[in-house]
Amino acid sequence: QVQLVESGGGLVQAGGSLRLSCAASGGTFSNYDMGWFRRAPGSERAFVAHITWNGGTTYYADSVKGRFTISRDNDKNTVYLQMNSLKSEDTAVYYCAARRSSPYYVRPQNGDAYDYWGQGTQVTVSP
Repeated sequence: QVQLVESGGGLVQAGGSLRLSCAASGGTFSNYDMGWFRRAPGSERAFVAHITWNGGTTYYADSVKGRFTISRDNDKNTVYLQMNSLKSEDTAVYYCAARRSSPYYVRPQNGDAYDYWGQGTQVTVSP
């Protein structure tokens, strides 16, 4: 059983930056691809970013490309989401998720393919 704990959320002005962290425990971190999702008020959960087990491949939602960067440190069992040039529409609860790495392609945007989820961290961007 993998436990995921997000941190780093908060209140920031538009144009500012935040760095989210997600610490994993209870499993071999390098066996898992990791993703970030978010849920804005009144909206469905949305894919944000994904990184493969070794950091070799990343994917981003179009809405965050060029502004957000996902990375991981397998020695620290942690995945990060660096968020720059934040906009009010980035306001949401951000969740990290883990899924076992697979040799077959699985859409990184598919939230149902992830096995473990964190409790979420709130990001609020003021205009």
